[in-house]
Amino acid sequence: MSTQIFVNLPCHDLPKAKAFYEAIGYTNNPQFTDDKAACMVVDDTIHVMLLTREFFGSFVKKPVADTRQVVGAINCLSLDSREAVDDIHSKAVKAGAKSGGDPQDMGFMYSRAFEDLDGNHWEFVHMSGMPDQA
Repeated sequence: MSTQIFVNLPCHDLPKAKAFYEAIGYTNNPQFTDDKAACMVVDDTIHVMLLTREFFGSFVKKPVADTRQVVGAINCLSLDSREAVDDIHSKAVKAGAKSGGDPQDMGFMYSRAFEDLDGNHWEFVHMSGMPDQA
């Protein structure tokens, strides 16, 4: 079995967060969705778990950060093409995300960033080859 990742994110408004992730192309797994959480499937091995802030807080001992005010993590996923990077960025902004600015083009790597409705930072990259290591 492949290793899976479940990115758990606190959210202020679960229905709006779920709709946002559906708008950028992720699907909901109703088996792991209720009034406290929604499982958004990126692919067979990557899932975004959207949790109400209260429910999220029940798993940790520290205060839950308000990611609209502070950055706690950068969630970065690779995509198959530059066009796919631009496409998901466009969908996210159309669905209410805050753009992270202009594309970053390093030749071998192309990326775009945005903040979701709760301020969680996402970056999407296309890697066309790593530079030579000297």
